[in-house]
Amino acid sequence: MARPSDFDSNVPLPPGLDITAIRRTIEYIERELTDLVEIYHEQANVFSAVLGIYATRGLDAVSTYEKSRHIDTAQQRFPDLKRRGSSDPPSPKESLECKASKRPWAVQSHYDHPGWYIVWRYLIDSTCSLEPGRSVVIWRVDIAFIEKTDWKYESSTAGATGGGRTHTFGLRKPGRKTGREGRLFSIGRANRWGQGCACRGLNRRHLACFIGPGPGVPASADRPRRKVPLCCQAWLS
Repeated sequence: MARPSDFDSNVPLPPGLDITAIRRTIEYIERELTDLVEIYHEQANVFSAVLGIYATRGLDAVSTYEKSRHIDTAQQRFPDLKRRGSSDPPSPKESLECKASKRPWAVQSHYDHPGWYIVWRYLIDSTCSLEPGRSVVIWRVDIAFIEKTDWKYESSTAGATGGGRTHTFGLRKPGRKTGREGRLFSIGRANRWGQGCACRGLNRRHLACFIGPGPGVPASADRPRRKVPLCCQAWLS
C-alpha cells in the first residue's frame, strides 16, 4: 500500500498532475497485476510492457492526463498521455510518457523526445511478504522533465555476423535526473521496511546499512552483516 508519507511533495510534477492520482495508480497496478505475475516468469520484458500499459490506463482513469483514443496509433505515438484539453500533438510540457523497469536507475526509450517521463520501478515478491496479497510491488516512482539533450544514443550490436539488442536512447545522467531530483515515491522513505535504518530511502547507503561493511572489511559488533531485505534486493539485480 502506497502511504502518503512515502511521497516527496518537493518533487516537481507535470502541470495538473497530483500525488493522489499517482498513489491511486500505484494501488491499481499492484492490485490488477497480481493475477498476471506468471507473465513475468515467462518473459520479464513483456511484463514490464504490460505494467506500463496498466500505468497508462490508471492515470487515464484518475488524473487530468488522458491516453490517445486513436487505436491505430496509440501504440506507436508519443506520448502515452497528454494533459486533457491540450493541443494535438501536445507540447512537451503537457506530454507524459510511462516507463516500467526493474532497474534502480536506467531509463531507456526508442525515441529522444522531450517531455515528462514517469518510471514505475517494481519488484516481484511471490511470497507476498512485503504487502499482503500483492506479488507485484511498486517500490519507487521517479518523475522528471527530460530535455532532448538529456538523451544519448545507444547503438545496436546487431549486424551481418550476428544478432543483438535493438537501438535505444538512454539518459546521460540517470542517477541525477530520475534519482536525486525525481524520486517522488519510495517505499523506504518512511522506513517501513528499514528496521531502524538511519537513511530515508532506497539508495546505496540504505543497502549498505543492511549489508554492513564493504568487501574486505570485517564485520564487528556495531557493524554486523545482515541479510538484505526483499525491498532492497532490486539494487542487486
